[in-house]
Amino acid sequence: MYDAVCALLDKHDPSDLVGVSCIARGSDSVFARAVLDAGGRLEVVLPSRNYRERKVKPDHAELFDELVKRATTVRVMDFDDAGRAAYEAANDAVVGSVDRLVAVWDGDAGQRAGTGTVVELARERGLPVDVVWPNGAARS
Repeated sequence: MYDAVCALLDKHDPSDLVGVSCIARGSDSVFARAVLDAGGRLEVVLPSRNYRERKVKPDHAELFDELVKRATTVRVMDFDDAGRAAYEAANDAVVGSVDRLVAVWDGDAGQRAGTGTVVELARERGLPVDVVWPNGAARS
């Protein structure tokens, strides 16, 4: 997955590359790492003030903290608790602040407030969407 995202990002000048991510475990963090490794800047959008303490699992905490530390900007949605409204606000903030969406996605639109929802929102707004799902990739 990481290599496929890097290949897509390699098409862009690192000095102009700004990635916006909610840095959730999985593809959000893969994308964020690829942006930083490509020499781009990272902007983080967190769904709520308690997101780190309530939603970040121990096996993701070190990477999460590293990405937050390396981000040029961290925006926190105006919610005390992570929940559907907070996730929708974060998704809207991400889509509203980019000129292209990179979605690491298998095409399954069954998740609420997940990647499928973000892809649909971006397409409704006329935003170009690059879907990355390499052959042999699988959800974990």
